[in-house]
Amino acid sequence: MTTAPTLSNAPDLTTADYVVLGLATCFLRNEDGVHAVEVVEPIPSAALEAIVKGIPTSYRWATATPLGAILSGETLNLPAEFPESSQVCDNFADRAIAAARTYKARTKAQALIPLGSTRRDFNYSTERKRILNSVRLVHTEDNVKQHEHTHKVL
Repeated sequence: MTTAPTLSNAPDLTTADYVVLGLATCFLRNEDGVHAVEVVEPIPSAALEAIVKGIPTSYRWATATPLGAILSGETLNLPAEFPESSQVCDNFADRAIAAARTYKARTKAQALIPLGSTRRDFNYSTERKRILNSVRLVHTEDNVKQHEHTHKVL
């Protein structure tokens, strides 16, 4: 029996390990408003299980692939199904490795999308927009004022 080679930055995983990649619709905010962007992201097992149950999601579809097919050395190889206009998420390799570990720990989630196939029956919705470049500004005026007796022993 031969074993699949391990990945240099994840010795606990092999190139044959299962991972799911999804095509998500996200949004970028700029001075012109909010614009849609298609992003390729690894989907962890818990998220996939929730999505398959029908919760609204920004994922249009997802495909299952071996980890070694997308990560080979320093090169990233996306499956051909993904449009050329799509972008990969930040920290893609690290997130793909983390997602593969979730499927290794929860092998029954691998049955939701068989290896090499694509699932398109998600409850796709962009009602709650995922804005990638949002900035949260916190001001001192935002602090909640407490009653003067809150921390006193009476």
